[in-house]
Amino acid sequence: MSTIRIVRPRRLLVWTAAAASAFYLLLLMPNADPVLSAPTDGRPFAWNRDDFWSSLETRFRGAREAGCETLHDQVEGELRSVRQLLASIDRETAGPDDHRWLTIETSLFNVAPLVAACPTRLLDQMELFTSVRASVKRQSAHWDMDSARARERIYRVMYGGRAALEEAMLQAPPGAVPALVTGEPVPSGTPSADVRGVRIHSGDLLVSRGGAPTSALIARGNDYPGNFSHVALVHVDGATGKVSVVEAHIEAGVVISSVDDYLNDKKLRLMVLRLRPDLPSLGSDPLLPHKAATTALETARTRHVPYDFEMNYRDPSKQFCSEVASSSYLTVGVTLWTAISRISSSGLRSWLAAFGVRHFETQEPSDLEYDPQLSVVAEWRDLETLFQDHADNAVVDTLLEEADAGVRLGYPWWKLPFARLVKAYSALRNSFGSTGPIPEGMSAARALRYEVFTARHRSIRNDVLSRAEAFEKRNGYRPPYWELVRFAHDARSGS
Repeated sequence: MSTIRIVRPRRLLVWTAAAASAFYLLLLMPNADPVLSAPTDGRPFAWNRDDFWSSLETRFRGAREAGCETLHDQVEGELRSVRQLLASIDRETAGPDDHRWLTIETSLFNVAPLVAACPTRLLDQMELFTSVRASVKRQSAHWDMDSARARERIYRVMYGGRAALEEAMLQAPPGAVPALVTGEPVPSGTPSADVRGVRIHSGDLLVSRGGAPTSALIARGNDYPGNFSHVALVHVDGATGKVSVVEAHIEAGVVISSVDDYLNDKKLRLMVLRLRPDLPSLGSDPLLPHKAATTALETARTRHVPYDFEMNYRDPSKQFCSEVASSSYLTVGVTLWTAISRISSSGLRSWLAAFGVRHFETQEPSDLEYDPQLSVVAEWRDLETLFQDHADNAVVDTLLEEADAGVRLGYPWWKLPFARLVKAYSALRNSFGSTGPIPEGMSAARALRYEVFTARHRSIRNDVLSRAEAFEKRNGYRPPYWELVRFAHDARSGS
């Protein structure tokens, strides 16, 4: 006859604790660090003009003291010289090495502090920049956009011109800056609808900037730091006029959003891009953009497309935001991103790899703006969110200096077992078609790194905004971007 052994409660408690400890240690085992591919042959762009930025701030202070009436002729002269250069460029073909582009770039920077001191001329500067952008995009249709010379030229003119304009905008009083700035009047034969005062066509591309710290990292995280972190594709139903937005979200993969849901999601800026109507492919089929949008809509309706953390634009089975647009247009014979984005900095590559990125020649949202096949139709901004955008950029630019210095993006090691349990719960929810606390495709370790990065960004950003407020009280104007970068440096170092 067998006997029944009774386990004493104390021994049971010891065994339970031992099993829990063993399970915790098992979950504590780290993942292997990713093996990074060899660096690309690119190089990160750098302005290297700190003295020039300081001289612009000095010029702004002098202009404030002089007053608008005194500045009238000077402002008019700067604007007129750029208009004359644009007129001469538009009469011929100008390559990326044409000296007039550098003159225009410098003039856009020089006029900005004068307009900042005299905001009644702000609309003139906005109109001028819109003309410059349209001109350089038309000319770039004849350039080799994958060459370093062409990439740098269009970046300096377009990104630099916008930066100069926004510095002036941020000094304007409330109500002086319109939220909507229209670009080129680009005709289209696809179905359309009115959205916030703009006629949006099926196949249009929406590039935007989110409010999360990682949005700033996406916008700044390539060889040509930019302003945008997200791309979405518009579909307009030809029968009902219903507007749908097809986009990829980290949390859910590719989804279909209503236009209201899309616009209500926090955005610090938004731009509408449209395929140029003079492209040969549109000449033979004007509905081509609508067909691309329809492909994206039907794909999102018929199958689940997970988010592509690796940023592999060549594999459409998973898609990040840019891929939604590029893969859909590729089905109708249009290759977007005439110049592929490159991420050359070893520090930035290391940090992006910590979030799951494996491909460092890819399609960055900001670079879509420079594609000569696309025209800028409209852009929305407002002063408060614009300043938030600049503050976020300054913090990320400063943090990336840590990455370049070899600082790794770590996480609290002791939290890994708990994060893995949360990941298991999230995976269970994913299997039933729902979302969990940790997105599909994101590991527990990456989720912890995201928390660390977000918390560090938030801490420095709060310090930067506090210093910016003190600066404005002391000087009577908002700090320009280079001052925000300095504040971020000081906040990071604790000085």
